Amino acid sequence: MPQPVAATWSDGGMETQGTYDVVIVGGGVSGLSAALVLGRARRNVVIIDAGTPRNAPADAAYGFITRDGTAPERLVALAREDLEPYGVDFVDGSAGNAREVPEGWSVTTADGVSVQGRHLVLATGLRDVLPDIPGAREAWGRGLLQCPYCHGWEVRDQPLGVLGSSSTSLHQALLVRQWSEDVTFFPHMLEPLSDDDARSLRTRGVRVVEGRVQGLALEPAEDDAPRTLRGVQLDDGTLVPCTAVFCEPGADAALPLIDDLGCEMRDDGCVVTDEVGRTTVDGVWAVGNAADPAAQLVPAAGDAYRVAVAVNALLVDADCKACLDAEDVVSEGV
Repeated sequence: MPQPVAATWSDGGMETQGTYDVVIVGGGVSGLSAALVLGRARRNVVIIDAGTPRNAPADAAYGFITRDGTAPERLVALAREDLEPYGVDFVDGSAGNAREVPEGWSVTTADGVSVQGRHLVLATGLRDVLPDIPGAREAWGRGLLQCPYCHGWEVRDQPLGVLGSSSTSLHQALLVRQWSEDVTFFPHMLEPLSDDDARSLRTRGVRVVEGRVQGLALEPAEDDAPRTLRGVQLDDGTLVPCTAVFCEPGADAALPLIDDLGCEMRDDGCVVTDEVGRTTVDGVWAVGNAADPAAQLVPAAGDAYRVAVAVNALLVDADCKACLDAEDVVSEGV
């Protein structure tokens, strides 16, 4: 059975880390989960990781059974420890470009490190496109939140806001009411509420504050501590006190690497995949938030498990075919 062997050598000034069964781009939960399954299947795997997970701004990750409340960086460190028995290699850096080679795919980092893999798994996550208002970037992951299942418990029974940033914002306001009796919906730039929508909010006990949102008001900075949220500032100068504000950001999974590969993208900014994670490019897969902007930690890990099993199945088929072809060649030479 063909087994790629990791090696390091110099190739015209470019450091090359070897040839693998699978190259995984992205070292978050989904990429590490795929590597765990493939490593346990005795596949040679390398992970290219830039160290910039989507949940980095958050103090902790919630809803991951046995690891509820673990800091994102600690969660990644624990996952890397899990991989140690299986010989998974790591390349630190951002994947700059990719090209097809006879053996599969070659990926080169911005630092000039090149790796090749028979299959390529994109676990690159995505970039959240935040509302274009002052304070949004500073408050993201702390006072400005997306998922009430992830962070609602921590701000329960406090004055909360929901910013009208997408077509799903109304539902988000109704959902956030589950965690607090004090919820304010800011339609902001959305279309005027229909009578039915206004009634739904009213019967749920959600206040509606019309008017354009000027920005998020933050407490003054103290040393290096993160600035906390005071409330939502309206264009007319009104400040509506809120401990936290929820919103639905846009998603953008596009990267120069994905452009190089030619993967088809969806209207929501993520990579098109089939039911098992295959992209529109042969030998290239996408997992986690790169393929689903709503994937939380647990489903992202499960998604990666399924993709890893599918990749390994195709590698088994290819290895079997290679052995049969080699046997035929020997037979013909006898």
